[in-house]
Amino acid sequence: QVQLVESGGGLVQAGGSLRLSCGASGRTFSGYTMGWFHQAPGKKREFVAAITWSGGSTYYADSVKGRFTISRDKAQNAMYLQMNNLKPEDTAAYYCAARGGSIAPIFRGEADYWGQGTQVTVSS
Repeated sequence: QVQLVESGGGLVQAGGSLRLSCGASGRTFSGYTMGWFHQAPGKKREFVAAITWSGGSTYYADSVKGRFTISRDKAQNAMYLQMNNLKPEDTAAYYCAARGGSIAPIFRGEADYWGQGTQVTVSS
């Protein structure tokens, strides 16, 4: 059974930092692009960041550029999201996802696998 499991969410004050982790089990994600999405209450799930299998290319939503950093550890079959200078508007459930094949669909939220989400709450 393939699973993606997020961890690292929590409550933090504005300006603080959190590091989210996404662990994968059930298969290796060789060749898969992986990404992070978030969904605030009453809103649609939105793209946050993505990283190619090689780790050589990363992509970010404009709202997080310069504050968030995505990375992956192929040996550990894991992915991370370092979130700095957090803002109240970053409050949301954060999901990791994996997509095989071309990278473009993941920007539209089309993924082969999804995690169950981890909550990030940023207080002002």
